[in-house]
Amino acid sequence: MKDPQDEKKDEKKDEDVEYIPEKPEEAGEGPKALAPAKEGPPTPGAEEARHHKAGKKEAEIRQLRRERDELKDQYLRAMAEMDNLRKRLDRDRAEYTQYALTDLLLELLGILDNLERALGAAEATGDGKSLREGVELIYRMYQSALFKRGVRVIETQDKKFDPNVHHAMITEESEAVGEPEIAEVLQKGYRLHSRLLRPALVKVVVPKKS
Repeated sequence: MKDPQDEKKDEKKDEDVEYIPEKPEEAGEGPKALAPAKEGPPTPGAEEARHHKAGKKEAEIRQLRRERDELKDQYLRAMAEMDNLRKRLDRDRAEYTQYALTDLLLELLGILDNLERALGAAEATGDGKSLREGVELIYRMYQSALFKRGVRVIETQDKKFDPNVHHAMITEESEAVGEPEIAEVLQKGYRLHSRLLRPALVKVVVPKKS
């Protein structure tokens, strides 16, 4: 059995032991860092794949260029067709404007022929009655030609003045009227279907100013 004093000595020896840390490994003694692997020469398969990829890109570029050229050609053709269509429409419109009245003019020429016949007959016979009858016939023919094309006379109803269809050429004051009234139609007015073709020229009587 140990003496208590010997135990204390042993504990003191343990306390006196100095801890010495381990020395780091000298350079070159520890595990060496791995050097990067050196690339070897390209394999035949990789080189073939690279050439295939490059050829594919070139083929795509050529295809895109062909599509671009086709679209450009289509665009130019469409523009040329539109220009030709515009010119044709302009030509047709001008031609229609020039010849739109062909039917009416042919009918008026027939009326003119009858007027010349009536004047010739009146000059040959010296009969004023035949001249009047010929002129009345021509007048009715002329009215019929206009009527067939939608021309209508503006009627004066109840002598009421309407500035939308009447144009006052002469005005007179009168105590006999309470509002403007048409006293006389100097020149007839006409409508073409529902549109005013020519206003009627009238003489208007207006209330006298006090």
